[in-house]
Amino acid sequence: MVHLTSPAFKENAARALADPGLQKALARTKPQFHGKRAKAVAGLPEFEQLRNIGRDIKNHTLANLDHYLEVYAANVEKAGGVVHWCSTADEARAVVLEICRQAGAKTVTKGKSMISEELGINDHLEAHGITPVETDLGEYILQLRKEPPSHIIGPAFHLNREDWEQSFRESHTDLDPKRVFTERRDILTEARTKLRSRFLAADVGITGANFLIAETGSSVIVTNEGNGDLTQTLPKVHIALASIEKVVPTLEDATSLLRLLARSATGQDFSVYTTFSTGIRRQGDLDGPEQYHVVLIDNGRSNMIGTDFQEMLRCIRCAACMNHCPVYGATGGHAYGWVYPGPMGSVLTPTLVGVDKAGHLPNASTFCGRCESVCPVKIPLPKLMRHWREREFERHLTPGTIRTNLRLWAWFAKRPAAYRAVTRMGIGALGLLGRGKGAFKWLPFAEGWTRGRDLPAPEPGGTFMARYAKARRQGR
Repeated sequence: MVHLTSPAFKENAARALADPGLQKALARTKPQFHGKRAKAVAGLPEFEQLRNIGRDIKNHTLANLDHYLEVYAANVEKAGGVVHWCSTADEARAVVLEICRQAGAKTVTKGKSMISEELGINDHLEAHGITPVETDLGEYILQLRKEPPSHIIGPAFHLNREDWEQSFRESHTDLDPKRVFTERRDILTEARTKLRSRFLAADVGITGANFLIAETGSSVIVTNEGNGDLTQTLPKVHIALASIEKVVPTLEDATSLLRLLARSATGQDFSVYTTFSTGIRRQGDLDGPEQYHVVLIDNGRSNMIGTDFQEMLRCIRCAACMNHCPVYGATGGHAYGWVYPGPMGSVLTPTLVGVDKAGHLPNASTFCGRCESVCPVKIPLPKLMRHWREREFERHLTPGTIRTNLRLWAWFAKRPAAYRAVTRMGIGALGLLGRGKGAFKWLPFAEGWTRGRDLPAPEPGGTFMARYAKARRQGR
């Protein structure tokens, strides 16, 4: 299970900034997401229109969520599947364990699934004598290293090639210790060799679901490795884990969102594998499960309906927000201290675990707006983080010094003449102190800023308001 360390975000971030391996991985990988997404978007002239369509699909679904969930469940059952409604993580873990026990499962293969991380499925199965095997390449090495994912689509985002080679040598001790990894392909080949027998031996396969289609009772997964297909077709039992907001009304709606998903996530027009699964194996089918179970998980999401945070439920888990976030780009995902990192995690985590435990996260933002500008379904993430800051303040969870400083600022902000007088004095003093320096390495009461970055000294010419007033008088 991913242990919650969100209350220690500042300490986590400090360790991340001082980790040369992590900084190397972030510097190498982050620009690739930027460039690929930009190219994919440029190649689709109607992308902005499609974003509006995606937003509207999700808004309509959330406004009628109970209806579409009932339609979806009825169509799953018509196709021979079983739907399990779970209000809490404990209920979902118990259901998954019971399905595995009834199947006599010893080994369970898993596709990449963030909801399974949220539920702690792996630890729960292991504690009851069942071996879970992660089959996504990134998740596989993290399982070997006993580490949680640091990214929702690239779980091993924080690792470098030398980390992979070291972990494979330490874990695959039955192979030639003198073997040479000359290319990245060699790592993939070794993982594939190790996983092949696990696929064939698995009694149960567990996947997540990118979308659930009410019209057909289908679940949809997108992958670039094909492991998801093997996970849900080879075993006799397939379990699809999905949170309730993953449902969409129709096949057409799902395909509209799929056009947004891959472009926003990896810069592809479509993922290599986009798989629709509907019910159990039918007579004459060459493959497919004999049992198909959908575990529908609430775990706090229904509490978001009708609140300021409902818009967060539009999220289609593309990770574009974190790929473009300067804070995530500096600290990586583990600093956020739970399953969901980056801007989307800064909104979702306080919702699911409480702002008292995750209040640092909505404060870990520059509010530059990049996350909202690239979100394929136009979630106003800065606004939602601001809502959490307000909740934190209202509940007196913020430090006393911050509350005092805000009250002081509010007093001046309500009195424009006093505000302008004080800012004039402040700018003048900083200008004198910073003359010839260009930037401050240290300032009293600003150590939180200057400890990690320089503070530029103000240029001559007065405050913005003073310069603006002068320009107006001069007719400019």
